[in-house]
Amino acid sequence: MRIVQVANFYTPTSGGQRIALDKVGRGYREAGHERILIVPGRVESVEQTPSGRRVTVRGVGLPGLGDYRVLTARRRVLRLLDAAPPDVLEVSDKISLVWLARWSRRRGVPLVLFSHERLDAILRSRVPRWTPLRAAADTINRRLSGLADEVIVTSAFSAAEFERIGAPNVRRIPLGVDLAEFRPAADVDEVRSVADGSSSATHASPRGDRPVLLVTVTRLSREKRPEAAIDTLGVLCARGVDARLVVIGDGPQRRPLERRARGLPVTLLGHLSDRPAIARLVAAADVALFPCPVESFGLATLEALACGTPVVVPPEGAARELLGGPGSGVVSDGTPRGMAEAVLDLIALPEAQRRAAARAGAERYPWGATVTGLLNGYELISRRTDAEVSASG
Repeated sequence: MRIVQVANFYTPTSGGQRIALDKVGRGYREAGHERILIVPGRVESVEQTPSGRRVTVRGVGLPGLGDYRVLTARRRVLRLLDAAPPDVLEVSDKISLVWLARWSRRRGVPLVLFSHERLDAILRSRVPRWTPLRAAADTINRRLSGLADEVIVTSAFSAAEFERIGAPNVRRIPLGVDLAEFRPAADVDEVRSVADGSSSATHASPRGDRPVLLVTVTRLSREKRPEAAIDTLGVLCARGVDARLVVIGDGPQRRPLERRARGLPVTLLGHLSDRPAIARLVAAADVALFPCPVESFGLATLEALACGTPVVVPPEGAARELLGGPGSGVVSDGTPRGMAEAVLDLIALPEAQRRAAARAGAERYPWGATVTGLLNGYELISRRTDAEVSASG
């Protein structure tokens, strides 16, 4: 089976969507299928990657979104599809779905929308408060679900916006985590001196041993609320807790965050492309903070759990769905004060208990289960489409 994936907002520094596309694409290849990914970029290129062929088409950048680009060369994309017609067209972008749906209908190719974001949530911080987001999202989602043969969502939070309009073609398949790459550290103290910017892993603290090391892995953009992690550290420091924070990620809010962090033990590492290095840093932390209230899944949250690092998440969004047993994490009220209380609750537990609980929670989500779920559905859709074409002919 040839599966063509089309996506916007895919760059070397983008986060969850890029990781998901690459991991799923690699799974398709390892299962014996052909995978082609079409994404926008500054210049055109064709590359062979471990996840299959990646075709970059010149795209247009969007103000305020860094290097994120969108596919505007429609004829070029359609020529690529005509040259290598897919058995399934998987679209990871709602902007492009309408014109790609026209092509798929003409060609009799099943079209699947992989919904990586919840519209009413992701737009909340970008439009005036009086905007009727729910009504607008419902209108858009009715059209999207009508254009797609199937809509893939990754969480109950993501499914809710389609369920409330009664969309009949929604399937929930959680994403996964590389449990070999993201795993608990063999010796936490060995990497803490790098992670927390100190030369020693043993400093005085309220716990009588070492500082509380916090970490957050996120795009530094408004909807992700990275400032809440810095403010949480501020609350802890004001209470006399010896704590520090490592921020992994970059984005348009970096300079405001640097100003906000002045006077606090915060290290902003920027974007790291070295995934094993990220895993080591996260595994060294005592607690990982994920304040974003609009996560449609929470891939970075799952990776932290896989590292044996318990998490603090807000009451909104999908990240809370990933928590396992007691000690794996806390659903806070989303405020810096509430997140600080959650941190204190977690570090009051025995370290071995909370790290084991976090890891056990992540082990429910291997990438293999994601790929198998997708492929099983695609086989059914493809056979159904073939039958419909034969009946109409």
